[in-house]
Amino acid sequence: MTPETAETFHEAYPRVLDQVTTCPEYRISTRGNTSLELLDVSFRVADPIQRLPYLVSRPINLAYNWAEVVWYWFGRDDLDMIGYYAPQMAQNSHDGRTLTGTAYGPPLFNEGPDGRSQWQRVLDLLVKDNDSKRAVLTIFRPEELAVDSNPDVSCTIAAQFFLRENGLNLTCYMRGNDAFMGLPSDFFSFTVLQELAARLIGVPVGYYTHHVGSMHVNMPNRPKVRKILAEISGEDYRPPAFRFPIMPVDSCISSLRLLVREEERLRTDTHRHTVRSVAETGLHPYWQQVLLIWEVYRQIIHTECAVSGEVLSALDPGYRWLIGRRWPARMPEAAV
Repeated sequence: MTPETAETFHEAYPRVLDQVTTCPEYRISTRGNTSLELLDVSFRVADPIQRLPYLVSRPINLAYNWAEVVWYWFGRDDLDMIGYYAPQMAQNSHDGRTLTGTAYGPPLFNEGPDGRSQWQRVLDLLVKDNDSKRAVLTIFRPEELAVDSNPDVSCTIAAQFFLRENGLNLTCYMRGNDAFMGLPSDFFSFTVLQELAARLIGVPVGYYTHHVGSMHVNMPNRPKVRKILAEISGEDYRPPAFRFPIMPVDSCISSLRLLVREEERLRTDTHRHTVRSVAETGLHPYWQQVLLIWEVYRQIIHTECAVSGEVLSALDPGYRWLIGRRWPARMPEAAV
């Protein structure tokens, strides 16, 4: 049976929050968290490129979202990089240096004995057999449960690609998903990888489907969910007119390699980018936007001044809108 379909994630996200908090099946307590829970939740998004919710009451951290994609792509598990964008992730590290379950990159993108990553094997399979049902990326590993006190167990079990008439579809299977905190970043990362895979094998992006065993909202976040639901039901609410940019077809891999080098320079505050210097990298404008987002974040973390109005003005309107609502106190007066 086909799951409920939304056109964009902006439409799907509040629906899930409403279902979990209005009609929960259970109230559970595990590892110190009390949550409202709904089991076996599924939804589909017809246009997964439109992967952001544009909500005043839930402004997304774009710098983290893009960093997580790059962190995955290069098979990294270090807390040093991803913790810069999300310091709270340190509590999931067993040694203060690395992450295990949260780090999806190593199982997906590190090379195996045959010299290919799991990701590359799946792409090769799709090119060879368009109708394959075997194009599965496995993330959750049985050994993650071998240590009872493991603080970081993979939330995602697997991701499966289907190359069908409408394009490259992606279905993700999760054992558990925090609907308020985790769902937006998971959807962002998974659908960027879906779009990247489609570009690499030269096919259109299809739909995205999300299956979750335990969809839940932690009780401390319930008031925040209510604010989101109140926002979209208010008389003054208007659906967003923003459209997420479309990934270019060419030079995706070389662009990602350049991005990861530039990201480290910005993160360590050893380099500062301007609109001009970003353009001089030779990156496609799509990827230039990612560098500009990270430059904004560098200014927020490493300086006390208002963010550069020039850099903000060069951002995609949707990106600029989200950043302005995520860090309103750091915006220049002209942007307020």
